[in-house]
Amino acid sequence: MYPMDEKARIMQLRDELHQHNYRYYVENSPVISDQEFDFLMHELQALEAKHPELFDANSPTQRVGSDLNNEFETVVHTRPMLSLGNTYNRQEVADFWKRVSDGLMGAPFQICCELKFDGLSISLHYEDGCLTRAVTRGDGTQGDDVTANVRTIRSIPLQLPKGGDWPGQFEIRGEILMPWASFERLNAEREQAGEPLFANPRNAASGTLKSKNSSTVAQRGLDAYLYYLLGDGIPGDGHYQNLEAAARWGFQVSKSMTLADTLDDVFAFIDYWDKERRNLPVATDGVVLKVNSLAQQKSLGMTAKSPRWAIAYKFQAEQAETTLRQVVFQVGRTGAVTPVANMDPVQLAGTQVRRATLHNADVMASLDLHYGDHVLVEKGGEIIPKIVGKAEADNSKFKIQK
Repeated sequence: MYPMDEKARIMQLRDELHQHNYRYYVENSPVISDQEFDFLMHELQALEAKHPELFDANSPTQRVGSDLNNEFETVVHTRPMLSLGNTYNRQEVADFWKRVSDGLMGAPFQICCELKFDGLSISLHYEDGCLTRAVTRGDGTQGDDVTANVRTIRSIPLQLPKGGDWPGQFEIRGEILMPWASFERLNAEREQAGEPLFANPRNAASGTLKSKNSSTVAQRGLDAYLYYLLGDGIPGDGHYQNLEAAARWGFQVSKSMTLADTLDDVFAFIDYWDKERRNLPVATDGVVLKVNSLAQQKSLGMTAKSPRWAIAYKFQAEQAETTLRQVVFQVGRTGAVTPVANMDPVQLAGTQVRRATLHNADVMASLDLHYGDHVLVEKGGEIIPKIVGKAEADNSKFKIQK
């Protein structure tokens, strides 16, 4: 017998802390203070240290990661993780709608519209409600087992709440990403240490997830959104409805999803999020359109590289015009020299921009820039915007010089 039934207390604390993690990191509605959470965590850590025979890799205490290096094992995907075809204009979206309609012989269908998060694709496997394996997309056929690192991401449930109606085994796919707040904090720390900055949150998330030290992963504040449920016994035929079930089970699923019955509904979704995405706490670079019915997805099938029932629409990078005032040269910790343009401040992608990278001397020479030039600045995935060309006045407007 365990003293004062400490085994039962360990199990109780694990359940409570899993629930508090979910309320804090997914629902953003904590019901206890940080101090109370820490008190429960410390109690669990002490009891687990006292009873090492009760070790559980999915315990909330394991979120902090470890200092041990772990070589990544290559794992073959149960089902291939194909990439999506990309489109950049409305006509190509309309062409996709027509192809789906033709492929379904005119049968009615719905399109599930989702945000395209700019991160790293991940496949999570669960058995009896417990996370058993996390695998990167890799080449689509096989990927790296990054389970130890994924266990440190607090919005990913290690154990689903008891009594749920999930299947005994299932796979759920999504995106690992780094929120803007975590990204800006990380780059500030690297700048202070004289280390190279990450270009964008996606690169930072990818580099972090492949870290050999899971404690580093735990400190960097990665997040995850899940967007596709697979396996025998999943709730039903509707992709949208399956993700609603996944959200009930404790997974972080985007609240922006909507079902479109017409092409106009799809365009309305695209137009809304092309502007509203600038207010999101994470980077997005487009929307994903999927046929909602799994049976219809199966009927439409796949090409060699991508599914016929889904497509990604990519947003255009935002540009702004301003005036070049000065070029300074920054020397990194490794000795690499990077020219950086100082400009009149301009609003771009929701922030005020004063600096833009010129990458290197060859790029600077090709742009033929001079102080006082009007320039076009673009901010796609880059944290430091880039100058993409000179602009010239034309009836109070600007245009890129040919």
